[in-house]
Amino acid sequence: MDAIKSYILRHGLHPGDRLPTESALCADLGVSRSSVREALRRLQALDIVTVRQGSGSYVGEMSMQPLVETLVLRAALDEINGAQSLHAIIDTRRALDLGIAVPLTRAMKGTTNPHLWELVEAMTEYAHSGSTYLEPDIAFHSGLLAYVENELMHQLVAAMWLVHQSVTPQLAAASRQEMEDTAEAHAAILRACEAGDVEAYTAAVDAHYAPLLAIIEGR
Repeated sequence: MDAIKSYILRHGLHPGDRLPTESALCADLGVSRSSVREALRRLQALDIVTVRQGSGSYVGEMSMQPLVETLVLRAALDEINGAQSLHAIIDTRRALDLGIAVPLTRAMKGTTNPHLWELVEAMTEYAHSGSTYLEPDIAFHSGLLAYVENELMHQLVAAMWLVHQSVTPQLAAASRQEMEDTAEAHAAILRACEAGDVEAYTAAVDAHYAPLLAIIEGR
């Protein structure tokens, strides 16, 4: 498996590029066909390689999907044993949001973001009616991330959102007040970003996750 990864690096291959045939890999790497097939199978599970029947093997997208599936399964198992995994997911999301505090507030200082304010307004309206608002919530955070030039951070945040979305049904329903508080926290986050205020942003992020943590901890 490591030999094929080294081959990809050595030849400067990118997602979508075709890999040599199994026979060619055997000759190049000096290993047996069974070893190559097993390595390709394991790399495919990690999305490092894509095997297309009748076409060959290609460099995979190297997405976060394997990580997402593992975390979702862990959270599902934890439904029986407690809320540790759910708490860890929220803690990780919070840490990622806090980790971009400086570059985000620096990049957004002095900007105006009518689309993001529309999303905040939509979340507020949903909260007042007692409805959840996952889609505008995701769109809001994606809009903030657009200001951060860090592709890995984008992928990690997107992955954690997928995990969160998958495990949300395990959570008790939020009260209307909790949903309203969370919507207001989004407004506070955006105000802080446009003002370039790191401390206000940090406080708003903490307020954003407080209702979720309260639900997980049984209030």
